[in-house]
Amino acid sequence: MTAARPTLVIGTKNYSSWSLRPWLLMREQGVAFDEVRLPLDTPEFYATIGRWSPTGRVPVLRDGELAIWDSLAICEYVNERWLAGAGWPADLAQRGHARAVSAEMHSGFAALRGECPLDVVRRTRDPIGAEAKRDIDRIGVLWRDCRARYAGGGAFLFGAFSIADAMYAPVALRIESYGIDVGPVERDYVATLLSLAGMREWIADAQAEQAGKRDPAR
Repeated sequence: MTAARPTLVIGTKNYSSWSLRPWLLMREQGVAFDEVRLPLDTPEFYATIGRWSPTGRVPVLRDGELAIWDSLAICEYVNERWLAGAGWPADLAQRGHARAVSAEMHSGFAALRGECPLDVVRRTRDPIGAEAKRDIDRIGVLWRDCRARYAGGGAFLFGAFSIADAMYAPVALRIESYGIDVGPVERDYVATLLSLAGMREWIADAQAEQAGKRDPAR
């Protein structure tokens, strides 16, 4: 039997892009959950993660005795378990498109990830390399195409907020942190993501984490 309230185990909010994705989906869709946050790359993390995750990584969702790891797998489970399918667009063609867009994010854009790791509080405008720029350009193509097709349904990639938006939320934070130049459609979409209550909460928690590191009294 599964528990009434699941537990989402995540990493440091300033750095853990993979954790943000299912966390944001659950927050924005009103799924009640307990949060366990483990500081990445610390003795505490390595001493604790084994009791939560079979892979030794975050994020992992615990629903009773069941463990679901991998950010996209968690989103899919949440969609079926608590959202009655509302995490994806209702239309079959849009749903297929949203899954393809999300899978490309899940498995691709290695150059952008490597050169611009998530760092929520960072603010810089150093130029990015050619390979990371190609990733940003491809993401821009995806975003502009979605907005052109589905803008009539709302401000997100497929109109209403969906798993696809949760998957790209860390990119919005990277664009802010690294001062990456993007076009007006992309800028508007970044602003839409950053205005979400869940994103504002995540950013505030990341800022508090980093402030705590600088506070000698803590």
